[in-house]
This record gives sequence, C-alpha cells and structure tokens, in this order.
Amino acid sequence: MGFSFKTKIKSLLCICCGATSLYAGVSIYKNDEKFYKESLMPLIHLLDPERAHRLAVFISKYRLVSKSQFKDSNVLKIRIFGKEFSNPIGLAAGFDKNGEAVMGLKDIGFGFVEIGSVTPLPQPGNDKPRLFRLSEDRAVINRYGFNSNGHKDVLMRMEQLRRNPDLPIIGLNLGKNKTSEDPVKDYVDGIETFGRVSDYLVINISSPNTPNLRTLQNKENLRHLLKAVVAARNALDVNPKPPLLLKLAPDLTEQEKKDIANIISEKDCKVEGLIISNTTIERPSLKSAYQKEAGGLSGAPLRDVSTQMIKEMTLLTKGDLVIIGVGGIFTGKDAYEKIRAGASLVQVYSSMVYEGPPIISKIKRELEDILKKEGHENIIQIIGKDVRK
Repeated sequence: MGFSFKTKIKSLLCICCGATSLYAGVSIYKNDEKFYKESLMPLIHLLDPERAHRLAVFISKYRLVSKSQFKDSNVLKIRIFGKEFSNPIGLAAGFDKNGEAVMGLKDIGFGFVEIGSVTPLPQPGNDKPRLFRLSEDRAVINRYGFNSNGHKDVLMRMEQLRRNPDLPIIGLNLGKNKTSEDPVKDYVDGIETFGRVSDYLVINISSPNTPNLRTLQNKENLRHLLKAVVAARNALDVNPKPPLLLKLAPDLTEQEKKDIANIISEKDCKVEGLIISNTTIERPSLKSAYQKEAGGLSGAPLRDVSTQMIKEMTLLTKGDLVIIGVGGIFTGKDAYEKIRAGASLVQVYSSMVYEGPPIISKIKRELEDILKKEGHENIIQIIGKDVRK
C-alpha cells in the first residue's frame, strides 16, 4: 500500500526539521562564528531587544552555551592590580547587571567580568522601551537608567560566587539611585558593601541616563566625590584593598579632561585606573531609524572616539594609571589599537549583540595572531606604544 502525498510531505518536513535542528545544535556546540553571525543572531533579533537581553542573561546564568575551545596562551596573559588575567578581554558593565551570569560568561572566554551598575536600593530604571538595536550602524542605544536589584541582592550573590575556586576576576560597577539626595553616600556605601568581595570597584559617574549624574565629573564635584570614596576604600578592613577606577564619558571637553587628570593625581583623590569610555550622547553619521532615540550610543560608531580618548588620557596621566578601553571592539585589530593607545585591558558588549558569544574567541585569536606576527612575546609590550613614540 503506497503512502499518500500528504504523508510523504509530512515525513519530508520532519526529516528537514530534524536535520536543521541537528545542524543548529552542532553549530552551537562548536561555537561556529558564521552560524551565530548569519543565522542565530538574526533569529534572536526577531525578539524585542530587552527580551533578547534577558534571554542572553538566562542562557549565561544556566551555562547553556558550550565552553569556548580557544586556549589562552602566554601571549595574552597579563598581570594587573596584582592579579593574573588569562586574557585582556573583559565584559563591560551593563550586560550582567546583578551578577547572575558570571560563570557562564567565563565559559565563553572572558578574562574578567564587570557586574553592574549596582545601586544601593533596588530601582526599576527608566520606562520601556529603553533599548534599541541600530543594525545598520552595528550599534546600540540604551537608556536603561541603572535598573538594579540593589546592593543587598547583589552582595548575596557575590558572596556565593566567592565560594567558587574557579571564579574569574570580577569588577563591581557602582551607580547611584535616581532619587538619591546624597550621591556621594551612595558610592561610599557601594565601596563599603562590595570592597571585600570585588577584585576592583568602578565609580560610574558618566552614564547619560540618570539625571545630573554626569555633573559629578565637574571639577569641584569630582574632587569632593573622590576624596570620600578614596577614604572609604582606604578604611576597608581587607588586604589587599580593591583598586578604584573612574568611568568617564566620551563627551568631555578638553578642559574637563585636563581637570580630571589633575584631580586624580592629587593624593586624596588618587584612583588606580580609568575606564574609557562610557556611551556617548553624540550621533555621528548614523543610518538607523532609531538614531534620534534618547540614551547612550555604543558599538562601532564609538570605536575611534574612545581610542582617541584613551591616547589623550594616557598622555595627560603620564601613563601612571591602568586604563580599560571600551567602545566598538569587533575584531582583534580593534582591541590591538586600544591597547597600543594606552589600554592595559579592554571590554566588549555591543559586538556580542551582533555576533554572539563566539566573537570573544575570535577577538582573542586575531589579537594573538597580530602580536605573534609582530614578534611580541606578550601583550604588555604594546601597551601605550602609540603614545611612547
């Protein structure tokens, strides 16, 4: 008895679906860069951006992505803040806001992970929609506004993480509550709360999405803030004490950059590092229909702006501080240029939105290839090379 046409079509569809699922499964298991970039990420982009973000955090939290097969070599290892980084590629703040996904992020190859921004009290952040993909520009605009579970929740999670001997290097990015009447106290509270469980602490006063936050970068406001947070860090009953880093906006004037460099050289205000840079409120030659959305722009359009600012701040601080370079890193060459500009470490985020987890191994592989072709034995040999000519 022969099969009907309908049965044959049904069987064919089952076979095709099974084959497609098998191919997708194998590609995900192998962290296939092309599959992620051309097939999986465009499929995920059918979701609302914030829903896709939550999905990515969920997948990382439960370690549903296979571990990267790329092995970090000695060429990429670097010792910063007295700690050994297996590679200089870190995750920027803004993805894992509450410390839920650290181990999954380590699996995909990050050398370090920055949590946050975390505010003292829980707050929902700004109204939705507040996250936009600018696909034509390989960029993202966000106006999250420090949505956070608060210190208490994140501290509990950090304490649990610290029991894991396989934990990566973790930074904690501190923010202030939107309605806070004493922002300096918010940052001091953050240092006192997380100083014993973090490898470094970030004073984030450069997000454009919290009213009046960026005014803390102004000369006298910054001096007042830094005196308080440096004193709080120095008073911590831990050894070693966590280094403090200041995260800066890319939209500062030349005079503001000089003022910041002068202030952080003062003994009572001296921090150990800078993160350059946060998102920009500028809109440089964008193509996307979302270009006029309010918020901070990140991704490819920020690449050259942040690299140039790294050079400027390296010169202004005479290379005395550790700089973490952020903004528009999609390739090993992008990372390489920031390191040559003066960054010791770099961070990515927006590029993962477009190419998925395999981009971390790709950046590391390309960076290592560049270093080896130039005859360098370790990444430390190129730090600040463009400003040491």
